Formats: sequence, structure tokens, C-alpha cells
Amino acid sequence: MTTETTASLTSRDACAPEKHWLWVAVATPAHSGIGELLTYWSDTALPPGSLVRVPLGRREVLGVVWDAPGDAGPAELPEGVKARAIAGVLQGVEALSASWRRLTAFTARYYQRTLGEVALAALPPQLRDLTPEQMARRLKRAPSQAAQAAGMIPNAEGAPAACAAPPLSAEQGQAAELIATRPGPFLLYGSTGSGKTEVYLHSVQQALAADPLAQALVMVPEINLTPQLEERFVQRFAPIYGAGAVVSMHSAMTNPQRLKSWLAAHTGQARIVLGTRMAVFASMPHLALIVVDEEHDASYKQQEGARYSARDLAVWRAREQNAKVILGSATPSLESWHASRPPAKEDPQGGRYLRLNMPSRIGAAELPRVRLVDMAQQPRGAVFSAPLLQAITERVERGEQCLVLLNRRGFAPVLHCKECGWKSDCPHCSAHQVFHKIDRTLRCHHCGFTQRVPHSCPGCGNVDIAPIGRGTEQLEEQLAALLRNVITPERRAARVARIDADTTKAKGALQEQLAAVHGGEVDVLVGTQMVAKGHDFRRITLVAAVQPDGALFSSDFRAPERLFALLMQAAGRAGRDANYIAKQGGNPPEMWIQTWHPEHPLYSALRQHDYPRFASGQLQERMDAGMPPFAYQALVRADARTQEAAQAFLNAVSQAARDAQLPGLAHVFLFPPVPLVVQRVANVERAQMLVESTHRGALQHFLAAWQSLLHAERVNHRAVIRWLIDVDPQGI
Repeated sequence: MTTETTASLTSRDACAPEKHWLWVAVATPAHSGIGELLTYWSDTALPPGSLVRVPLGRREVLGVVWDAPGDAGPAELPEGVKARAIAGVLQGVEALSASWRRLTAFTARYYQRTLGEVALAALPPQLRDLTPEQMARRLKRAPSQAAQAAGMIPNAEGAPAACAAPPLSAEQGQAAELIATRPGPFLLYGSTGSGKTEVYLHSVQQALAADPLAQALVMVPEINLTPQLEERFVQRFAPIYGAGAVVSMHSAMTNPQRLKSWLAAHTGQARIVLGTRMAVFASMPHLALIVVDEEHDASYKQQEGARYSARDLAVWRAREQNAKVILGSATPSLESWHASRPPAKEDPQGGRYLRLNMPSRIGAAELPRVRLVDMAQQPRGAVFSAPLLQAITERVERGEQCLVLLNRRGFAPVLHCKECGWKSDCPHCSAHQVFHKIDRTLRCHHCGFTQRVPHSCPGCGNVDIAPIGRGTEQLEEQLAALLRNVITPERRAARVARIDADTTKAKGALQEQLAAVHGGEVDVLVGTQMVAKGHDFRRITLVAAVQPDGALFSSDFRAPERLFALLMQAAGRAGRDANYIAKQGGNPPEMWIQTWHPEHPLYSALRQHDYPRFASGQLQERMDAGMPPFAYQALVRADARTQEAAQAFLNAVSQAARDAQLPGLAHVFLFPPVPLVVQRVANVERAQMLVESTHRGALQHFLAAWQSLLHAERVNHRAVIRWLIDVDPQGI
């Protein structure tokens, strides 16, 4: 048992009958050395999961009453010290359930973080700041639970009214039936436009109808996909369960909005929660179904603090709460694909997921035809090949829409002086500043440093400094110039628009721009990956990827998997409405790829929309190389004032682990430390060391035992600013 280091405890107080001892989790980082559970006392007994305000040093913070560790009791308190009392209890907020506490405890243990750090980060920010008095006033202003619940069952008999849902196709019906009758977990592998969302809606409807208290959690990888999904769920379920039955949870919401949604889910008033990765920690005591849409997306992996995978935690949570979980994607992650492999002679057990196949698009819609353009056969320096430009022109002249994909924002990645070789390097990072022509600035996309574009070269004074490479801003400008004489059927000039992180900073900007695309006000849309997945563009019939080759030769072994997923998802934006295509003349949808390597196997599989073939090849390569999912990895990263100090720290902790013969060391391989790809960010040098094992348990035992050595070595290396462990990293 751990006690607060600044507290004074006395054995007399420990034995006082009127005092109830509590073990409380507070947000203390691992390097603080305070411990995971702190000891306080209260005048009244409080159940585990209660939210309390407790003194911590000179501050007062939110804590969660936790289960007593083992057989700990008052008799174990040290002699001559005095414990501190809790400052207050958040009355009116029911205790967090045992299943929620087990989820956060597992997350902390698996991802090598402290319990309080994970538990408190999983709660809404405003909840962490409110005093008991403020919380009581807020709950008093909110509508009563009974009043809200009354609006969830509109008909007199107490049963939900019938929901007007479209009929399921044969493939959708088969998938929905298996979800209803089998325990899962399920991998819903459906092509883009196959109607996976309707299967989600149907499964949620069945789960809620089977139990009047049941709740469902639906997760999407990015915030910009939440509004359109929320609209569909509200249209389907609000007439049945009331307007407050569907809530959202994501970081773009204000703190009061997030607290309101969390309380609705915590009390059971919200039957459906839609959100990004943070929603996996939503307190939902009656959880019956979890849906993880676009489960392959790297956005489900948290990159700050506790670096958890929301997809993996969703699977764990579903098993813990006896709920079902559906992982859906047209391009599943190779880990999920391998986990859903069917039984075979050499592998009679097969995978632990049940794979549900939906290869066909809804209705008569067909998958786009993939066309490769060999850029080696095009004029030198050409941005758009002549065949692609002609295809775009023809589509626009017929009134159809096109999507041009380039996963790099800004005008150009770098400015360059040909005379002296100067480049627009960031003074604080080992990266270039990106040229943004629209406001004549150079911006570092790593540290945020921004400055005006110089009038001449800072190195030699040459006024002829030119951009190298291309970003979405430049593509938008060039396309507008190339299509300036193209006339649409409405007898107006073609309109080119851009959607990326730069154009969607203002609140509501993304919704306005997407509405313009859906309304036919845009003829050619230029965008990054944020428009390449999840969106239901009914008028887009042509998608073009301009410069996708960079990922083919990346040092990250996951780069080909991500490129294939991005291109296949982007292709899925074309030709989703068969009726619209027939009305326009029946020209089949197309996906154009401009590449210098048209013979690459990745493009060969993409032309056939053959994800199983691509996945099989990638899995064979990974098995031969001993990489995930056939091995388990963790990264230990050190940030320091110099690269030498960062690597020296990692070498020291590696040697300390060998000298101490830590548990699991025999099954773990420690690679030498290396700099990160971008090794300096905001004047901080970064190095990392890969830890790998073929046994997940051995890796976990080793990492847990290694923590104390990492703390000890940190004291000996003063130049090290911080260190962290990333379990199951998504980028090497």
C-alpha cells in the first residue's frame, strides 16, 4: 500500500472508529514516485468508483475511490503519521462501475502508465475541475433523469415504435443475422459502398430493442466523420428513444458539451454514444454493443500520454462487459485480418474473430475502374498527365464531380535557392518549413513555428528562390488555371475547391465546405486523406491520386498497408450512386493513379480491388521478417537536450536490464537506440529503442520490471527531459 509522501499519519487516527479509510487514484505521473493509490479518510463509507476531491500537496484535485489493494487495512499504516481527509464528494454522480475500473486498470497496466493518470484522463476535463458545490448546482439545473427517460419511450405500451429502416441486401442480412446469433468478435469486411453503416444501424437497433437499458458505442477515427454519422443515427433512433438518446464525444466539443454527453452516458440516459478514440472510455454501465468503423485507421492509436489503441481496448472491453464488438473496414488492418483468418488444415483453430464478407456495393453501383498512368512516359515536370486532365475535363463538362488526392497540405514542402543551396529549414526542428502561398508564410508542421517568406535568399541574397514539390494549395491553383475554360452544363466555369487542415480551422468550416460539395457547388475537390474516407459523395465519379509513390519505399514497414488503405478508401468515394451515374450517361467511375512504378505489386492488387491478395503478400513478408502480428513490439523513447544524451540514456537502461536479468529478458530482444526520423522537434532531440518479443506476456513482464530501472537511470542522466514507453507502436 502507498501513502501520500507529504501527509503525516498517526496510529491513533488510524484506529479511530469514525474514520473510513479510502484508497484513491489521482493523476500522478509515473516519474513522480508518489504511487498509484493514495490513502485518505472520510467520515462516511464510500463505495469504489466514487468521485472525490482530495488534497494533494498544496492543491486540491479530483480522485476516484478505488478498490483496496489486496488485504490492505488501517493496521498497515505507519506509526507516527497522520492521514489527510478527503475535501468533498461529488454528490449526485453515481460511482463508476467495476467494469469501467477494470478497463482503466488494464489500460494502465498494458500500456505502462499509472492507474490515476489513465483513470483521470478518461474523465471529462470539466469534471476534473468542478467542486462538489459547483457539481451540485449543475445537476440541479439539468433536467431530471426521469423526465428525460420519459421521452425515450413515446408509445403508451412502453415498447419502441417501429423504425423506418431500408431493407437489407442479401449480404447485409447475412452479416446482421450472424452478428445477432454469434458471440463475435466480428470483422465486417465490406467494400466501399457495400452498406456497412446500415449493418451498424440494424445491429444497434436489435441490441437496444432486446434490452430496455442497453447502450451502444459507435466509434469513428476522425472528428470530421462524426456529424454525418450522428445525423443518420439521430434520424433513425430519435423518433424511438428521444432526442437525448444519441450523444457525441470528441475533442472538438467544448468542455461543458463533453461533460453533458458523459453524464448522459454514465446515467444511462444516452442509449447511443458516437465518438472518436476517447469514447472508448465512456462510462456506459449497460454497454451491449461496440462498433469500430474504419478499424484500420491509425487515428485510433493515441500519440500522447497513455498511448493506447482504442480499437484493441474496444475488443477487450466488449469481452469484459459481455458485449458484442464489430470491427468494420474495406481495408482491415493486417492484425485484424490475421486474427479473422478462417480455419485451415495447417491452422485448424483459425483466428479469434469471425470475418463477415460483403464484397458487393449496394444496388447496381460498381467499384471504380483503376487506371495507372506511367509518369515516366509523360513530359518532364508534368503535374497532371494529359490523359488524366482530359478525363477530369470530360467529367466536369457532363456535370460530374472529381476528387484529387494529395496527402500533403501547403503550397510546397520547401523553398530552395539554386545558387547556394539554402532551404527553408525550421530553426527549431530537423525538418523543412512548408511554404504556404495563400498568406506568404513558412510554417513548420511539427513545432508550429511560422515566419514570413523572405524577399531574397537569407544565405546569398539571391531573389530567385523557388518552391520544390507540391502541396494541395498548389494543386488547387494549378487545376483552377488548367480548367478555367471548362464549362459545366449549367453554363458556368468549373469550380475548384480545397479541403485540408488549413481550410477547416474555423468552427463549422468543414461542414460548410462539405455541404457545398454535396450541393453540387464544387466541380473538382482537392484534398488530403481527411476527405478520402467515410464520406458519401453521391456525385463524384472520378478520383485521382497525384503523388502516391513515396510510401512504397518508406522505412516504416506499415507504409504500404497504409497507402493501399488510403488509395482504396479514396477510390471508394467514386461511383457510390448508381442512379446518378445512369442519369449522367452510364460512364463507369474511375480511379486514376499517377505513378513512376506502375508494375509495383501494390498497384497490381489495387487494380483488381483485391485486398485479400495484398494482405496475403504483406503477411507473408511480415512472417518471414518476424514483424507484427507475428511479433510484439514496444518503443522506449528519450527526449533530451542533445542526441548523445538521449542515446546514452537508452544504452544505459538497456545494459541495466541485462545486468539485472529482468523477468522475460530471455524472450526479449533489445535493438540499439537510433534517432527518430524527425530527430529534433522544438529544440528537443529525440531517440528511440525498439524492444521486440514473440511472446506478448514476456514483453509485458519485462516492461513492468524495467520501469524501476528507467526511473533510476533518469536521475543519473540530467540532460534527459523525459522518457516514455509506447506499447504496440504504429510508427517505427
